[in-house]
Amino acid sequence: MGSVDHRLPLYQRLRDEIAAKIATHVWRAGEAIPTEAELAAAHHVAIGTVRKAIQTLVDDGLVERFQGRGTFVRRPSFDSSLFRFLRFQGPDGRHDVPESRILERDCRTGSADVTKALHLPAKAEVIRLLRQRLIGGRPVLAEEIWLPKARFEPLLSMPQDDIGALLYPTYERRCGEIVASAEETLTIEALAAPFTAILALPEGSPVVVIERLAFGYHGEPLEWRRSRAPASTFRYHVEIR
Repeated sequence: MGSVDHRLPLYQRLRDEIAAKIATHVWRAGEAIPTEAELAAAHHVAIGTVRKAIQTLVDDGLVERFQGRGTFVRRPSFDSSLFRFLRFQGPDGRHDVPESRILERDCRTGSADVTKALHLPAKAEVIRLLRQRLIGGRPVLAEEIWLPKARFEPLLSMPQDDIGALLYPTYERRCGEIVASAEETLTIEALAAPFTAILALPEGSPVVVIERLAFGYHGEPLEWRRSRAPASTFRYHVEIR
C-alpha cells in the first residue's frame, strides 16, 4: 500500500488508503467501492483484514453497506439536523427545506476565530456568505458562513440563482469539495445586528445558535457556519433506552 505509516495495524493502513481515495474522488459519493475480494487481491491482504478496514470506515460514516449490493461511499445529509433542534413547518404542516436567500457574498481577511476554526494561517482570505432562510415567506434562520477561499473561489463569481437552497451539493458540483461529516454546538444568545433585520425580530430577542464545523473526507475543516433561529422554534429530542 502507498505512502502510509507502517507502525499502524494493517487494517488501519488499508482503511486510511481507502479513505484517501474517497477524499481524492477516486470513488465518489454514492459510488460503490471494489468488493472485499477485489480489495484483498489488489492489496495482497486477507479478507478478514479488508472486512475490519471497511467496518472502521462504516463506523466513521464514510461508507455504508447494503446487503446484496455492496459497499458505497456515503453521501451524508445535514439539513435534516435543523429539524432535530428547530420546529420548522411549512403552511401545510410538512417539514419543508427552507427557501434560501444569499444577502451578502464577499471575500475578506478571516478573523482570528474564523481562521482558527478552519485551520487556516492567520489573516488568510475566506469567503463569507450571509444567508436568510424562509418558510412560507417567514424568516426562520439567519446564517453566517465562512469558507476557505482557496477551496471555494468559484462561489464568488457564479450566478446567485445557481447556488440553490442547499449549499453542499453546490460545493461538490462547482468546487469539487464534499462534506463528509460535521460537528454541531448549540448555544443561546441575545439577537444583535445585522441579524435583527434578517429575522424580523427586536434586538435582544433570545435566539438559538447552531454552530457547525463541517469536514471533508480527509478530516480537514471545509466550512464554519453559525445559524441563528428564534428561541421559540427550539426543540430537543433524545431517545434514552
